Amino acid sequence: MEHESGERSPSTAGTSTTAWARVRARLRQEVGEAEYRSWLKQMSLAGREGDTLEITLPTRFLRDWVREHYGDRLRALCEAEMPGVRRVELRVAPAASAAGKAAREPVPALAERLSPEPAAPPAPAAEGPRGGDWMLPLDPRWTFESFVVGKPNEFAHACARRVAERPAQAGFNPLFLYGGVGLGKTHLMHAIAWALRARDPGLEVAYMSAEKFMYRFINALRTQNTMEFKSQLRSVHVLMVDDLQFLIGKDNTQEEFFHTFNALIDAGKQIVISADKAPNDLSGIEDRLRTRLSGGIVADIHATTYELRLAILEAKAAQAGVEVPPRVLELLARKIATNVRELEGALNRILAHAKLFGRPVTLEMATEALGDILRAHDKRVSIDDIQRKVAEHYNIRLTEMASARRSRAVARPRQVAMYLAKQLTSRSLPEIGKRFGNRDHTTVLHAVQRITALMQEDPAFAEDVTLLRKMLES
Repeated sequence: MEHESGERSPSTAGTSTTAWARVRARLRQEVGEAEYRSWLKQMSLAGREGDTLEITLPTRFLRDWVREHYGDRLRALCEAEMPGVRRVELRVAPAASAAGKAAREPVPALAERLSPEPAAPPAPAAEGPRGGDWMLPLDPRWTFESFVVGKPNEFAHACARRVAERPAQAGFNPLFLYGGVGLGKTHLMHAIAWALRARDPGLEVAYMSAEKFMYRFINALRTQNTMEFKSQLRSVHVLMVDDLQFLIGKDNTQEEFFHTFNALIDAGKQIVISADKAPNDLSGIEDRLRTRLSGGIVADIHATTYELRLAILEAKAAQAGVEVPPRVLELLARKIATNVRELEGALNRILAHAKLFGRPVTLEMATEALGDILRAHDKRVSIDDIQRKVAEHYNIRLTEMASARRSRAVARPRQVAMYLAKQLTSRSLPEIGKRFGNRDHTTVLHAVQRITALMQEDPAFAEDVTLLRKMLES
């Protein structure tokens, strides 16, 4: 048995470890390799206390996901493999694993803390998959192990894993990844390239931007060397092209890309493409090419959710070996919802301030360090906008927002408007109350508390308020 001190009873340590290995193996077999690596691989057996087994995961997001989607099956397998186990506790691994280590060891240099060494790729970072001068430099930080998976990107991640494990498999060729800026497309492209190299170091992988493809093709035309261009590119085992939208309107380059695409597919080679839109939405791309691009798997990466942003920040802070208070991470996840790159940049700025000025990371310090970023992301919704939209939604007169009427048909929309004013503006409670007929700040506070409680009790009401909020934020 493993206690809080970290000591394990000799009589049960080996048995529990062996049984836990069997549980993991059965889970891997049941859910499949891609799903197992995405959600379950990072589970660790922390110990056993009586009839309770404790399992840890590195982030709250992963813990909650595993608990919701695999909790019952995990408990059943543990009960079957470990006689006497009746409960399975899923916990977040103590921050001491990362932050504690940093406290015991000398503080690394700023560059090392802001750009931590990731889980090591299978070979030195300077070498990517073979592909000669067709190969863009790969970022050693962008591997599958460092990719944080959530609802918005889980399908794209699973498809990328499958292609990396079994390239040119029927149904997954080509793989077309699309989504907005900074959502993880390039990270997945690099991760595929790294994984392909690990699988077969001799594999010829050509990874380039669409812009580079065009410039190389134009240069081949200029030097009358198109045959060599075709021969080199069509001899690779995997072709990966980033930002395909750059070829829009480039008719001659599209023509060459189309023939290269066909030649590789016909030869059983894997193609992976990324773009900012789905194939059918890429206006300016020839119909025949659009049809070919849609012939395999098209996987979109949606905008991040609050939970996914928080999980990404937790992972980045742990990699940097810095303990960041949850309130700071929650502030960033709530305020910066545009893309992951900007989110990581904000965290890096906070860590830089802490290092340069020798200050602990606090909510006050983070707010100060990110003043310009937070102001840029502040919601620009006015109380007038909120009152107008709510009055229209509930079919009451706008003047009722400031009236003394207390009938339910008027009071409830007024409370909703006060709640949204608190959520969507930076106005204080007294300022909000003043805009609602000079009401006291306690009235506004009561409205916020009442609407919050009603949203928890009544899903339909919660959906109604959420719809109003989205309409105001759009």
